[in-house]
Amino acid sequence: MTGEDPGPLIRLFGVTGGRARPVGESFDVVAIVTTVDMPSEPVGLMPEHLDVLTSCRRPTPVADVAVNLRLPLNITRVILSELRREGLVTIDRPRPVGKTIDERIYREVLHGIRGL
Repeated sequence: MTGEDPGPLIRLFGVTGGRARPVGESFDVVAIVTTVDMPSEPVGLMPEHLDVLTSCRRPTPVADVAVNLRLPLNITRVILSELRREGLVTIDRPRPVGKTIDERIYREVLHGIRGL
C-alpha cells in the first residue's frame, strides 16, 4: 500500500454502492426534488443524503442538487433515487409553463393591452 489518495472514483463508487443508474422511474435534470420527511435519526444515510434532504426542503431542480453536492449528475440521480425509494423525497416533472400562469396574470396582460 502506497498511502496515496485513491482519488474521487473510489469515493463515488462508495457513495452509490457501485450503482451507476438510478432505480425506479427515470427523471430529467429539470425534475423537481422536494424533501418529504427528514428522519429524526439518520441511521444509514450518508452525508450526501443529508445534504440533499436539507437543500431540498424547498423544491429544487435535479441539476441544482448535483451542483450543490458537487457530484456528477449520474451519481446525484442514484442518490436521489435511493431517497425516493425510502420515501424521503419526491421527484416530480416540472409543470408546463402554460399551466403555471394564473388568471391574475392574464387579467394584467389584458388590462395592459387595453391600455395601448
